Amino acid sequence: MTYFVTGATGFIGRHLVEELLEREGEIHVLCREGSQDRLDELVLGWEMTHPGAQSRVKKVIGDLGLDQLGVDAGWLDANQGKIEHFFHLAAIYDMTAADEINEKMNVTGTRNAVALANALEVGHLHHTSSIAVAGLYKGLFREDMFAEGQKLPSAYHRTKYESEALVRKDAKVPWRVYRPAVVVGHSETGEMDKIDGPYYFFQAIQKLRDTLPQWVPLIGPELGWTNIVPVDYVAAAMAHIAHQPDLDGEAFHLTHPKGIRSGEVLNAFARAAHAPQMAVRIDKKLTDALPKGVISMVLKLPQLKGVRDSVLSEFGIPGEVMEHVGFPTKFDTRDTERALRGTDIAVPELEDYAECLWDYWERNLDPALFKDRSFEHAINGKTVVITGASSGIGQAAAMKIAAAGGIPILVARGMEKLEAVKTDIEAAGGTAYAYSCDLSSTEAIGELCTKLLDEHAAIDFLVNNAGRSIRRSMTLSHDRFHDFERTMQLNYFGTIKLIMGLVEHMKDRGSGHIVNISSIGVQTSPPRFSAYVGSKAALDAWTRCVSSEVVGQGVTFTTIHMPLVKTPMIAPTKMYDAFPTLTPEEAGDMVCEALRAKPKEINTKLGTFGQVSYALLPKAVDQILHMAYKVFPDSAAAKGEKDPNEKASMEQLAMANLMKGVHW
Repeated sequence: MTYFVTGATGFIGRHLVEELLEREGEIHVLCREGSQDRLDELVLGWEMTHPGAQSRVKKVIGDLGLDQLGVDAGWLDANQGKIEHFFHLAAIYDMTAADEINEKMNVTGTRNAVALANALEVGHLHHTSSIAVAGLYKGLFREDMFAEGQKLPSAYHRTKYESEALVRKDAKVPWRVYRPAVVVGHSETGEMDKIDGPYYFFQAIQKLRDTLPQWVPLIGPELGWTNIVPVDYVAAAMAHIAHQPDLDGEAFHLTHPKGIRSGEVLNAFARAAHAPQMAVRIDKKLTDALPKGVISMVLKLPQLKGVRDSVLSEFGIPGEVMEHVGFPTKFDTRDTERALRGTDIAVPELEDYAECLWDYWERNLDPALFKDRSFEHAINGKTVVITGASSGIGQAAAMKIAAAGGIPILVARGMEKLEAVKTDIEAAGGTAYAYSCDLSSTEAIGELCTKLLDEHAAIDFLVNNAGRSIRRSMTLSHDRFHDFERTMQLNYFGTIKLIMGLVEHMKDRGSGHIVNISSIGVQTSPPRFSAYVGSKAALDAWTRCVSSEVVGQGVTFTTIHMPLVKTPMIAPTKMYDAFPTLTPEEAGDMVCEALRAKPKEINTKLGTFGQVSYALLPKAVDQILHMAYKVFPDSAAAKGEKDPNEKASMEQLAMANLMKGVHW
């Protein structure tokens, strides 16, 4: 046997060549000038599994875009009448590809392949088509069906239909057509070459796994029927059917005989990933029952389209893919089954190899594997304004930022301490700038913003770390209303004044990230912190509102619900000396993570538990916090006194260790 294969370096093509190497004969392989290295690499691999492959696989230089594939006239003359099987696989299988690429690869490429097959007078032309030729045909699409007036909803569907039509109309040699379903990786090795088909949903499954326990039941959409086959089945079936007699002029569906619901596909991969599954799936028929065009019209609204695109982008799902996840067609496979009778070639059930596909994707194709996720990559050369940078969390974060190549802009009231931090950074080889500002004065903040924008070409990040904490019960606050005013002035008004002074600059640049240091107290509502928690809660609420206004202009926010940190701010409360706390360096690491990953929030598990508990059982939480109110009395400092003997009791230490990080 002598073979000619286009698309041999492609996913299906290279598996088909392996199948052909199991048989006798030479295999001529079309190869573009620029793809020779890739083919040479594959041939070396084939030589390992099929000794002699290097001498049997013959390279033929050509191009899909050229007449008769641009092969050398001398080669054509030498091989005319000698090619028994011509396999045309070179095409593009990508819903997201541009129309002109689909046209060039699928239609023009097939026209030129047919012309070469005719010129060579090959024994059989084997064309790899697709189930896309059925378009939106409703019902059972038989293998002897082709032009049924079906709608072709995309360039991909249209060009696959037109390329098969070219074979049927223009081929002057015997031909056979193969229509694979959605092709996924190898059922035994999991090997796949790109993100396609169901793989687009793997990131979403992964994020659900990382967010929720596996046992949590989910409600999700049922997007209709689909059909999935592994590449090894497709290659084996094509190679076998190609060599069977008396099958010319027929088409063969290389599909699962029954198909599978999209929800079952997602659940199969969720089980493979140990992620939560959809216990309830909302059938697409419910949305189909709405007046025709309602959903598509609503989704065209700019606001909703932006939300849809943002959600899909978060999970790495192209919008074009969502439109074609499910289809109304089922595929008859009786001719294929007859041709394969007596062999062990059959479509395996997805459940039997889903884990293999998932494992290969997570080890080799997960986009996260190819991102530079380092802090250095995120911060190098970027300017970071840090308030409260003269000590504690701000100082620790500034040192880490400078060490990673960032440029901290240090802001605090005391210039002497700022200069000391700046000197330390420069001594370690970094760069820093220092600005003195009373952040409780909105006028001073306005002057600071003007100065920063005048003296720096870009402000990339802002870390709002400066803050005031007051631990005092309401009983002791009746004659100290200024505590609430001063706390709000610095923690809330001062912070939003600074953000508003810099955010227009970030919007104009189309990029900027703002980190607000909030408190675990916003989530746990500890007694005696009404002034402090109230100011931080106000900032949280303001941030949630504003973030939705500016996200479209490239400005994003992270809120860190910081647990108790051993800084000068908590020093007046002496019982904290024995409490478990974060060090400033540990808190600085949380700030750096916010700058690197830019999450919406950074929380502790205890903080999240407190938030959920209050939402579900608010009265019970009140009773628990009232107990804490009695266990942790007002400190001497809160009463305006000094007590050198003040220290934490055993009862207080036990509760502080049980609920580590909470402000008591």
